[in-house]
Amino acid sequence: MSTTKSVRKPAAVSALALVRAEPSSQRARAYQGFTQQILCGSIRPGQFVSQRELMTLLDMPLGAVREMIPRLEAGGLVKTVPQRGLQIAHVDLKLVRNAFQVRSLIEREAVRHFATSVNAAELETITASHQDILQRASANLADKPDPRLLDDAQAVDWGLHDRMVDALGNEIISEIYRVNSLRVRLIKLEQSVITPARLIPAMQEHLRFIAALQQRDAALAAQLLEAHLDSARNRVLTADSIHSP
Repeated sequence: MSTTKSVRKPAAVSALALVRAEPSSQRARAYQGFTQQILCGSIRPGQFVSQRELMTLLDMPLGAVREMIPRLEAGGLVKTVPQRGLQIAHVDLKLVRNAFQVRSLIEREAVRHFATSVNAAELETITASHQDILQRASANLADKPDPRLLDDAQAVDWGLHDRMVDALGNEIISEIYRVNSLRVRLIKLEQSVITPARLIPAMQEHLRFIAALQQRDAALAAQLLEAHLDSARNRVLTADSIHSP
């Protein structure tokens, strides 16, 4: 007489399946919403905002907003001011220098790795997207309005930097970089509005280190990327709205 043994999944496997299937927490969605508000300029540097106002802005319950705040404080994106509420990070020389130093440290390693890991087809696609932005920017200067130009240009710009950092395959570095990118976005919001004339040199700087990537010259790519970051930092430091702390 044969017996059939039932096979039970280990408890750890079942628990892991539940974790994977669980939707993102409200706290995570609140943080993502806050991030999006910075990216679209709805939250400004130095602005004071209450928890109730964040509830409305993010369309999230108070509990999720309260749970999100320690993460924002840890990232230096907000600080609690007694009797005034939450203040979005104020842009000053210290923030600019610190944020760009973090960018430089991470991206120098990222671009060297990217030079040896990215495939030629992807680099061709990246090059084409930058050339398209340059053509559209030049046309815009010739009195051909392009309402999507600046948004598309920023997506191409940040998309390349994010891609290089993520290619390292280190989630800790990617998370640090994402938080720092929000600081850089706040810095850029403090400046005058980006114009087609100002984005043209930035795209040209990108194309120079992309060409080095295509040549698989990691040292040259890192050098040209550093020059690009220095140029971006210097444009910020010459803005009238940036003050010493």
